Amino acid sequence: MGRVTERRKVIRIRDGAVSSRPDTLVAEEPLEIRLNGKPLAITMRTPGDDFALAAGFLVSEGVLANAYDLQNIVYCAGATVDGSNSYNVVDVRTSPDVVMPDITLERNVYTTSSCGLCGKASLDAVRTTARWPIADTPRVRVEPALLASLPDRLRAAQRVFDRTGGLHAAALFSEEGELLDIREDVGRHNAVDKLVGRALQNGDLPLSRVILLVSGRASFELAQKAVMAGIPLLAAVSAPSSLAVDLAAETGLTLVGFLRGSNMNVYAGEDRVALRAAAAQG
Repeated sequence: MGRVTERRKVIRIRDGAVSSRPDTLVAEEPLEIRLNGKPLAITMRTPGDDFALAAGFLVSEGVLANAYDLQNIVYCAGATVDGSNSYNVVDVRTSPDVVMPDITLERNVYTTSSCGLCGKASLDAVRTTARWPIADTPRVRVEPALLASLPDRLRAAQRVFDRTGGLHAAALFSEEGELLDIREDVGRHNAVDKLVGRALQNGDLPLSRVILLVSGRASFELAQKAVMAGIPLLAAVSAPSSLAVDLAAETGLTLVGFLRGSNMNVYAGEDRVALRAAAAQG
């Protein structure tokens, strides 16, 4: 897949001087995810890691739990009217014993960077379908200073952002602060799905000893994806939503927001953050 960026003409105005030049933009294209031949969801994404994205999406939907659940993923040939392959449609084939979700017109999902299910029913659904209860996992405990160092490491690893300035990123770090994986996408929810999908393909689920860091805000949808992958700590450089905080409190997820410099807000699961050490340093 070579369509991560595209070139477009732009008129630049700098200090009153006008010039024309090509500019590098992040690519955005639709990806249709089919499950055993049936359409399931469409997301706007940056092409690349599409198979991981589809696998990660199905983890967050409670369909896949391990590599054995996944038979294969393929691009659908003849996806356009003229019969050519657009590489914008993938079909996920599951093992015969995987229980299929109810795929109806009402069930089909159209996801964007700002959407997400809402309300108490969604909280209940995540709590009842999560395969790896976070509250039951061995405790990850991190120093605030370690958390404070992660955004700079995330930013330093964003290769496509340096060229376009238009991508979100999500990264997995070990509890010692080692960068384990990073993905970029026009939608931060897609970046998380790509991380989780790769973990599923590598047999690394649940991700019970890692920290998930996302650029931007922490929505309910991102908290949901963390819980469904067994991730105990979600940190964001911007604000969380109220429903994300509610979900974190209900499931035992540690949720950190406004992670900027040495400052941060801990909204839930504060037992995983060494607050006494921070107070002593202060």
